[in-house]
Amino acid sequence: MRLRLPSWTATLTWKSACFIVLMCCSLAAALGVLVHVEVTRQTVATAREKALGKLNDASRAYEAGEVLPPESGLDPAGLPDRLRELALSGQRATLVAEYEGRQLMWAAAPADGKALATAVDYGQSDRTITGLDNAIIGSSVLAIGGTLLVGAFAVTRVTRRLHQTATVARRITQGDLDARVGDPRTKDPSRHQDEVATVAAALDTMAGSLQTKLQREQRFTADVAHELRTPLTGLQAASELLPQGRATELVQERVRTMRQLTEDLLEISRLDSGSEVVESDLHQLGRLARRVVRASGTDTEVVVARDAHVETDRRRLERVLGNLVVNAHKHGRTPVVVTVDGPVVTVRDHGDGYPEYLVSHGPQRFRTGGGSKGHGLGLTIAVGQAEVIGADLVFRQAADAGGGAEAVLTLVEARLP
Repeated sequence: MRLRLPSWTATLTWKSACFIVLMCCSLAAALGVLVHVEVTRQTVATAREKALGKLNDASRAYEAGEVLPPESGLDPAGLPDRLRELALSGQRATLVAEYEGRQLMWAAAPADGKALATAVDYGQSDRTITGLDNAIIGSSVLAIGGTLLVGAFAVTRVTRRLHQTATVARRITQGDLDARVGDPRTKDPSRHQDEVATVAAALDTMAGSLQTKLQREQRFTADVAHELRTPLTGLQAASELLPQGRATELVQERVRTMRQLTEDLLEISRLDSGSEVVESDLHQLGRLARRVVRASGTDTEVVVARDAHVETDRRRLERVLGNLVVNAHKHGRTPVVVTVDGPVVTVRDHGDGYPEYLVSHGPQRFRTGGGSKGHGLGLTIAVGQAEVIGADLVFRQAADAGGGAEAVLTLVEARLP
């Protein structure tokens, strides 16, 4: 089983903190070792010179037959064996060793087949080195802590700005084209811009350009639909005056199709502009579903597993369900079943199912799968109206053996007294 780290370890703040701590520890360790080695070398050298100086005095006193200085003598007790061997071999040497709980710097030289040795106290020097090591460790810990706090503060400021930029990007993705980062560094040309400010400025520029293009498209769609509505109304009235026949029926059918397309375009333009106003009221979902099926004029079965009351805009909800039922009959195969289970309404057909692009990315305007007839606006309007009334509309393939497509509309159930 692979061990997975917590999600917070992937954040930039955590990685920066680890990097700062690692670099500070490495630098503190390198400086500490250098200082320790240099101070120890100097301390040992000073103690060695002192011990050798005392050994020289002892050698002169021994040669002159005088009394040897304190802590000096021939083969004294506590003399390290290694140092005695060096002295007996004719060498002058020094060595730090412990004797009777004291740290001593020993110095020895040959003297008539014996070892003339002397010792000086090395405890103070050893305590000085130990205190220096403790001071290095303490100051390193304080320096690492201070650097970590300052670094975390600086990194947090950067990551906070990055999170703000990411939040604005997500809002734009969800359709809020008025969202802007508004970094103050991008508004003042005299201030130097860092990389985060550059990204924020690019995102704001992109959002503004995208908003302008979409608004132009929405205005164009609304203007075209409005301009077409009047001549189409006159064309429909004129087609009613034509003599009965197959040609007249074809003309009237095409006029009705164009008029419906115009109304759909107008509705989509209103949904895109966000100017729709919801008029909510309490409705019984099962009764409303039956009314929609009757109005569609289709052979659709309605199954109420559990009825529920929902507070919603009846006209918009009927528009959503009506489009789903009509789409199921137009692009699927019978039987078409509308199931009400609490606040969830499922519209299912038994055809070949939805196209893959629709299940993955939702309906797209003027795109239908498999060469089906239509303009691809019915499901687009259903999704838009569902968002307006606060419902969740999901398209999926039927899971059981019967196959087909399922559109699942989830509303909020009202709490009755």
